[in-house]
Amino acid sequence: MTRIALFHSALGVRPGVLAAAEVFESAGHQVRVVDQYSGRIFDDYEEADTYTSAIGFPALMQLALDGVADLEAPFVAAGFSNGGGMAEFVTAARGGSAGGVAGCLQFSGALPLAMLGLSDWPAATPVQLHYSTDDPFRNGEWVAAYLEDVRASGSRLETFFDYSVAGHLFTDASLADEYDEASASLLFSRSLDFLGKIGSELTS
Repeated sequence: MTRIALFHSALGVRPGVLAAAEVFESAGHQVRVVDQYSGRIFDDYEEADTYTSAIGFPALMQLALDGVADLEAPFVAAGFSNGGGMAEFVTAARGGSAGGVAGCLQFSGALPLAMLGLSDWPAATPVQLHYSTDDPFRNGEWVAAYLEDVRASGSRLETFFDYSVAGHLFTDASLADEYDEASASLLFSRSLDFLGKIGSELTS
């Protein structure tokens, strides 16, 4: 069993986030869905981006830290899109395993550490990153810079997985234009393998 802090995308805690939590819980893990929007959700990315811009990224990062402040360590930080960046921030800001974060699991979201006001990825803190190849929000330079940050720390980059689909949140069945069932199933299978490895290491 692994504890997981799961962060939502810019669209909020949509059905796809709750479905992901159910997948992890069905496998025996404990999941806390961190709601940085206090229940508000969006169907439109532009409207969601306007909302997040009004809150401000520094405030969202603080909400991310606050959302796990009382979560028993160790745990894995995980997130979708913007939430992938939040999971990354929480992991690095808390110092990885030294701060109780045993790993980072990111879906369609990664940022260079410098954009989060951080300089180094915590050593010995594994990462698994998932992206669709034609994600309209994927920034190749940002992804490459982040992967370099992780590798420079000596941490395990478990795997960077690409999926040959176009959807950004392709695991969310409520987003018909983005969802891809086969890719979603493969993503969750790989994620559960990652969580299983971390769980085994924590109990060994």
